[in-house]
Amino acid sequence: MKVGFIGLGHLGKTIAKRLIEMGVELVLWNRTREKALELGMPVVDSPKELIEVVDRVFLIVFDSNASEEVIFGEKGLAKGPIKGKTIIDMTTNHYAYATLAYRELKKLGAYYLDAPVLGSVIPAQRGELTILVGGDKEKFEENNQLFEKFCKNIFYVGEAGQASKLKLINNMVLGGFMQVLAEAIGIGELCGFDRELLINILEKGAGKSYLLEVKKKKLLEREHSTHFSVDLIYKDLHYAEDMVKERGAFTFSLQNVKSAYALAKYMGMGEEDFSVLVELYKRLTTQNP
Repeated sequence: MKVGFIGLGHLGKTIAKRLIEMGVELVLWNRTREKALELGMPVVDSPKELIEVVDRVFLIVFDSNASEEVIFGEKGLAKGPIKGKTIIDMTTNHYAYATLAYRELKKLGAYYLDAPVLGSVIPAQRGELTILVGGDKEKFEENNQLFEKFCKNIFYVGEAGQASKLKLINNMVLGGFMQVLAEAIGIGELCGFDRELLINILEKGAGKSYLLEVKKKKLLEREHSTHFSVDLIYKDLHYAEDMVKERGAFTFSLQNVKSAYALAKYMGMGEEDFSVLVELYKRLTTQNP
């Protein structure tokens, strides 16, 4: 069975490699063709051309605007023979877009699974991602064996849009926790403590977490090559703000956490891993003698 795959950013490329290693024959399209060619699988010239040769397509791009262009754009998937076929959108989308995409594809006789993943490059390499899936349950069940090839935890959560909401709720915690860790380490360094000592104490105390475990090496080596970028977490928190406002609710922390990543973007860190937030303190403060 051939499966289409669109979106070879840091996480998408890792998932695609994992699927290939697990014996899945992929057909690829990526905006930057060279990234697709590196994987040694067939590459087509447009999403429209991709849907001509496969029955299902995994999609993981930057945001809902990019997803909309890939699916509904001039040479998008919906411009090809899409009837009866399934789009599995792993993008972290705006929840309203996920609902809309499901409805529009339904009109064309196609299926849309709202299927964001939790985790980044390291768990993807291990096949330990978590996937949240909304949409028609029979299509979820039909594709479950594919999900099992790169996910440790698989949740069916109901209608399209619900998975995106849950992903945004998760990323409120993710973004907030990274911000708190970065702040604690940054303030600790300003107090004269060594970063390694700070991290060792945090991981034995209140900071103990999967996030600190997977980011420890980056934090210690001050090496922030991208697994999950500042730009992405900022976008996700912006979508989460819309969700909170729509419910007529409020949060004590979301705006402040988002502002920290906004500052990192302003200082040119947008394309770096979101663990780079810890370096803000050295750039913005002068350590006391």
